[in-house]
Amino acid sequence: MQILIVAATVIEINPFLEQYREGTIKDNIDVLVTGIGLMAATYSITKQFHLKKPDLVIQAGVGGCFDKKRSLGTVMAIKQETVADQSVIEIDQLKTLFDLKLVPHNQYPYHNGWLVNKNEILKKVRLPKVKGISVNEITTSKQKMRFYENHFAPVVESMEGAALHYVCLMENVPFLQIRAVSNYIAERNKKNWNMKESISNLNTELIKLLQQLN
Repeated sequence: MQILIVAATVIEINPFLEQYREGTIKDNIDVLVTGIGLMAATYSITKQFHLKKPDLVIQAGVGGCFDKKRSLGTVMAIKQETVADQSVIEIDQLKTLFDLKLVPHNQYPYHNGWLVNKNEILKKVRLPKVKGISVNEITTSKQKMRFYENHFAPVVESMEGAALHYVCLMENVPFLQIRAVSNYIAERNKKNWNMKESISNLNTELIKLLQQLN
C-alpha cells in the first residue's frame, strides 16, 4: 500500500518526520506539505495525485474545537466535512450555498451538503469520529461560532480538511483525516492553547496508525 501523508505545515508532523528521516518508518510513504488554507491544500493534493496516485491519504493536523468537554490535545478522526464560510448571514441565520439552492445538497461528492468519508479504514481507527468544518477565516467571533454550531454542530475546525475530502472523493482515493485540538474556538489568547501536547499526541497516533497499516 502506497501511503501519502499530508499536512499543512512541517511543524504539525515534525515528530513523525524525525522518525521518517531516520528510516524507522517503512518506505512506502510519501510526504506532502501543502501550505495553509483550502486553495493551497486543494492545489497541492491534486497536483500530487497527477504525479503519483496513492492507495491511501492521511491528513494530519491540529485544529480548533467547539466542544469544551473535550480536552485540549485530544486526537479525533473526521467523518464528514464541509466548507462553513461558503455562506451568507440572512435575517440572523446562516445559509449555505445548499440552503440558497445554488448547489444541490447531493451533488457529488456531497451527501446532504457534507463531504462524507465512507471508507472502511475510518471504521477501524480507534479514535472518536466527529464532524469537521473548514474555513478560510479562523473563527474568532463568538457570534459566528454560534452560527456554525447551530447550523453544522461541528466539533473540529480547520483550514484544509474539506480540501482533502473533496479531492479524494472526486479522485476515488481512500483517505483519513486526523486532528488534534490545540485550542477552543474563539479563544485568541495563545497562552490558553496547548500546541505542544496536541502535536505530540497527533504524531503518536499517526505513527501508531502507520504501524497498524504496515
